[in-house]
Amino acid sequence: MGGARAARELGLTRTEFARAVQLGIVRAGPPAPGGPARYTRAELERIRSAEGYPATLRARVEAVAGSEAAGVVLGVSPGRFTRLARCGHITPVGYRINRYRSVVWLYLDAELREFAGREAAMLRGGAPPADRELLEARADLRPRKWRGRHVGLLLRRTADPWERAAVVASVLPEGELREAVPDPQERTVLAALAPPPPYGHPQAPAAAAVALRLLRAELPDEIHWYRTSLDFALTGARAQSKSTGERGPT
Repeated sequence: MGGARAARELGLTRTEFARAVQLGIVRAGPPAPGGPARYTRAELERIRSAEGYPATLRARVEAVAGSEAAGVVLGVSPGRFTRLARCGHITPVGYRINRYRSVVWLYLDAELREFAGREAAMLRGGAPPADRELLEARADLRPRKWRGRHVGLLLRRTADPWERAAVVASVLPEGELREAVPDPQERTVLAALAPPPPYGHPQAPAAAAVALRLLRAELPDEIHWYRTSLDFALTGARAQSKSTGERGPT
């Protein structure tokens, strides 16, 4: 069945269902040729049979938007929460672009509560030296932390070497990708296999332009990490093509 019907049968909104798929809680079945992801009856039954369903399922996908709402969950001020998130202690699970074209980060409620229990000392007192250095440098690790999470989740959903290479390639700025993959035929394969933007990615051009920047690596060390990862992924993908010819140039 399609995603809309699967969401209804699990008692989730489309946004909640998309997040469940993103997190690997709901696993997609083989897609129809050229069509969107499909979900099997057996997969829905597996989820329904879990202890505590549906409350536990909803708890795993519940998210809050923005520093004020997230701060309420942690019991801290919006300012303190923003500092914790900017310094990389808490990783967003998603984003949305508001009417002012500002990024509003989304956080899993369950992860915030787990953080509060694990790092209670960070919810009070002054910022540690490492955080102060980041704040003085006006650093904001939220986009980078989200990208790392997003790429990791996408890689978990496929074992195909070319699809894995396409996931990593999708994070590189265009100029960096051209340098990393000089063969235009390979770039065509990677573009064809590139994952779509996350669910909820805005369609309006102005908002989409803001969101697009979140999908690309920024700082040199981050770009270097993804280029190195792409080199490794392409080595495996090319080897597969040479041995089987199933996907991508040989």
